[in-house]
Amino acid sequence: MPVNGKAYVQRDQPAGVPPLELTGERTLPNVPAENYWYRRHLAVYEWIGARVIGKRVIDMACGEGYGSEVLSRGAASVVGVDANPEAHEHARLRYQRQNLVFERGLVETFGEPGSFDAVVFLQTIEHVHDPGAVLEHFRGLLAPGGVAFITTPNVLTLAPPGAEKSENPWHLKEYRAGEFDALCRGVFESVELLGLFHARKLRVHELALAAGWDTVHAKLRVTKPFYDRFTPAIAASDFALRSGAEANLDRALDFLAVCR
Repeated sequence: MPVNGKAYVQRDQPAGVPPLELTGERTLPNVPAENYWYRRHLAVYEWIGARVIGKRVIDMACGEGYGSEVLSRGAASVVGVDANPEAHEHARLRYQRQNLVFERGLVETFGEPGSFDAVVFLQTIEHVHDPGAVLEHFRGLLAPGGVAFITTPNVLTLAPPGAEKSENPWHLKEYRAGEFDALCRGVFESVELLGLFHARKLRVHELALAAGWDTVHAKLRVTKPFYDRFTPAIAASDFALRSGAEANLDRALDFLAVCR
């Protein structure tokens, strides 16, 4: 996505792997300015990865493929599915493991019933026209005892106060916690809803902003040099998942529904 006349493209890709350009439709690793969003998504992939060890996993709308690779580190097998030809080609060339394959397909129709122990669908349900039908399809893909992991951003922390959605043109519907929970419960018998929150240095930064840091760095004229260093230094460990019993989900960055 061009910003101030500059296109953000992935850096330092292996030989023969075409870099992807940041369009706003999906997040990418190896783009320093995008690191916050990449790590925010990566934190959830790593959390799920620890819970799908030895399982057959399908990663729907896998995008660049980094999350499918994370899942494949412990899963028995992973299929990463994306409809975009550039993203699919990049993922196929960039991430190669014996238990990992990438396929082009639509999330609404790809896959055989009962073929997977886990369906992963992160930060994409807000993009689809018929989310209920998509969830029904995912439920059908699961083998007995299977689980679906689905995330979406919290409209209350993503959009301006009072707005129905953010300015992201790729998002059709953004959810409050209750709305997202109800959507998932309309399809799955059991749903546990968790929230993703800032932790460690991002929590300190959040507190600094509440104390007026925006005014301070602007007056000191250190905004660009500070964030040029701070943003690339963000790690997945600077985010934490918490259950609704532990935290106010209205303040979450994203929601994770664990559906059975």
